Amino acid sequence: MNLLTRNLALGTLSVAILSACASAPITPKPQLQTTSSAVELTAPPKVGQQLTMKQIMANPDWMGILAKQAYWSDDSSSVYFVRQAYGSPLKDYYQQAVNGTAKKLNIADYHLADQRDGVFNIENTKKAYLYQGNIFVKNLETGNVEQVTKQNRRISGVRYLSNGDLAYWQGNQIFRIHANSGLIEQLADIKMENAPKGVQQPSTYLAKQQQRLIKYVAKQHKDAVLKEQFNDQLAKQDPTVASKAWYLGKNNRVVESSLSPDGRYLFVAVVDKNYKWRSEHDIMPNYIGKDGYVDAVPARARVAEDKYPGQDFMVLDLKTHQKRAITIEGLTGYNQDVLAKVKAENAKKEGKAYDSEKTPRKLQLMVDWGWSQSPIQWHPSEDKLLVMIEAVDNKDRWIANVDLKNGRFSTEDRLHDDAWINYTHNQYGWIDDSDQYYFLSEKSGYSQLYLKQIGKPAKALTKGKYVVSEVTVGPRSQYLYYKANKTHPGMYNVYRVNIASGKSEQLTNWKGVLDYRLSPDGESLLLTASTRTRPNELYVQKIGGELKQLTNYTSKAFADYQWQAPEVVAVPSTHGAGEVYARVYLPQGFDKNNADKYPAVIFNHGAGYLQNAHYGFSGYFREYMFHNLLAQQGYVVMDMDYRGSKGYGRDWRTAIYRNMGHPEVEDLEDGVKWMAKNANVDAKRVGTYGGSYGGFLTFMALFTEPDLFQAGAALRPVTDWAHYNAPYTSNILNTPDVDPIAYERSSPIEHAEGLKKPLLIMAGVLDDNVFFQDSVRLVQRLIELEKPMFETAIYPVEPHGFKQPSSWLDEYNRIYKLFEQNLKK
Repeated sequence: MNLLTRNLALGTLSVAILSACASAPITPKPQLQTTSSAVELTAPPKVGQQLTMKQIMANPDWMGILAKQAYWSDDSSSVYFVRQAYGSPLKDYYQQAVNGTAKKLNIADYHLADQRDGVFNIENTKKAYLYQGNIFVKNLETGNVEQVTKQNRRISGVRYLSNGDLAYWQGNQIFRIHANSGLIEQLADIKMENAPKGVQQPSTYLAKQQQRLIKYVAKQHKDAVLKEQFNDQLAKQDPTVASKAWYLGKNNRVVESSLSPDGRYLFVAVVDKNYKWRSEHDIMPNYIGKDGYVDAVPARARVAEDKYPGQDFMVLDLKTHQKRAITIEGLTGYNQDVLAKVKAENAKKEGKAYDSEKTPRKLQLMVDWGWSQSPIQWHPSEDKLLVMIEAVDNKDRWIANVDLKNGRFSTEDRLHDDAWINYTHNQYGWIDDSDQYYFLSEKSGYSQLYLKQIGKPAKALTKGKYVVSEVTVGPRSQYLYYKANKTHPGMYNVYRVNIASGKSEQLTNWKGVLDYRLSPDGESLLLTASTRTRPNELYVQKIGGELKQLTNYTSKAFADYQWQAPEVVAVPSTHGAGEVYARVYLPQGFDKNNADKYPAVIFNHGAGYLQNAHYGFSGYFREYMFHNLLAQQGYVVMDMDYRGSKGYGRDWRTAIYRNMGHPEVEDLEDGVKWMAKNANVDAKRVGTYGGSYGGFLTFMALFTEPDLFQAGAALRPVTDWAHYNAPYTSNILNTPDVDPIAYERSSPIEHAEGLKKPLLIMAGVLDDNVFFQDSVRLVQRLIELEKPMFETAIYPVEPHGFKQPSSWLDEYNRIYKLFEQNLKK
């Protein structure tokens, strides 16, 4: 499958992220007051109505069914977006003119709508896309759409070749549609089998004797040889015959494949087909099966059992029918023992010595989790190939130049991190048809944008203590557009940098959080943007012009309520972390000089690597409303971006390496101190709660600093990192067989004896992310430790992210009760 199109949506509208550039520069001055630890807190506005738990935990459609997945039409005159009711399996698609109103699309017109994903011919006059597994081509000059295929066997990828032909994928077979004749040619038939041996010469005594003595047998062998030779000649000389099949081995499975612009070369990554990401030993029981029985649901493998073998890479020359395995020796550090110190530390603990030795490392293609792009980047018009590869041990990322004729990698850029390579901020690609490419890298400590030519040093296009993401190449190779939080870690805006001069300019002045799409004509930006009190809406802004709101789907009931805009404050660290950013919600009638001190709650966001102390609307919208309710009830609430959170650079991210749950708890401790000093909080009446990683952090706080909080609630919590998945956990803690010290240091179940304060554990039985077993094992551990101060609530039909409003309501009623009983006087 062509990686450039591997994410084409089947059966839904797809989006083409089009790159274009603007001509009118704009240099607005940011209007921003940054916060500090000396912030003067003021009382929030008084509200007329009281929030109820049932309202804020209800079906969130009451807040409004918002526009999502927005993108530009091909002619830049309108936008398309999706609206989907909560819990509905179906989406509604809309088109809205920039100067008009939204119109819901009819199902019969879906295939005619401008698609989100697509590929373009080299002249940029035609766009090919997939809809319901078939190929459609749109003429961008006339707007006419032509259906190219109509079949039940789904096509999985499509691309334009440099001569205007279309290539497409069906499984491991690749076809070419000749533009001048409509002929369908099979370019590659890939079989996951061992190559047939062909006609073999007799090798045993009996076989040789049979041919020597029996003329009939000898003639059969001779005829078979002649036929085989003729078929080989036929394949090479007869232009009407399809190319021979490729045999890549019965023990392999294709991970990704990508075709060169001229259709000659196919880059392929394979993995051992015997590798399974599902557990071989376990299932997840569904006690509420539809037939009344317990359903055995397959479960993913745990990091302690997941042994990913790495990938092998090859180039198939479709013209000469030669297969070349790609050697990795050209990757700097390909055989370095990057875990030598970790292994030596663990060996020493066991009274052993570790002898370091060099050995080839396991590698795999790298895909940026934060941006839908391919790790395989062909030059638009030449047989030049760049591939982004990472080590399975998570310590290196390479941009490699591929020698197609000799099958070799050579290092273009190596990013090494003694902790782990970030799984976001890896976007890169050619700058149109030039000989330059851009890439993001954290080599400076922050994700910044770089420009490079093959074999030459990289040039930094951005510099500073901020994070760059979402790069878009403008037309004519003039600008690179990007998003960054330059003025404040919690505020994001759109910028562009002139590729030739290196000069950056700010294009938006949004005081919140946003994502953007550049219009195909390069003249406008489509923004999906929010503030602290208002969810995402769509906006359009001409480059250099005024911002225009396009949608208004937030409900009147939600918009009319006077939600508190939490203050974003910088908490000074007493543990060497500098400043820790946090949101603070204040009680009604807040008075920092009041003789009666306030109770407080600290919320711990999930994911670990996630940002929530920003100026946009929180993705934790239920928690946001719950925090408003707590403030109405007299609580101060803090929502902290503890160390490990996103948006603050490499050192902040990796502060938890081999030590999860300890730096973060130090930050929570500083949060309590800050509230006591600045928000009139009683430090002896503070509770904490959170879900997923936030539930893990709740455990670590109550277990390792038992006097810090008076109560805690852990939702869908990780209790033992050896039971979590490999891709996430091995980044931070390596693997249990290599680094058991890190797992014992970082897993709550290893510290459970420290529990002294009331604890509420809540988990969904159908959680296929953090298994219900995590909570079961910890409960048994607490029982054996004779800890009476915990309670457990289970939710039989819920996955990791709860679905049923009744479950949300039950969960948060229990959390509220926990705080009322333990934090109020």
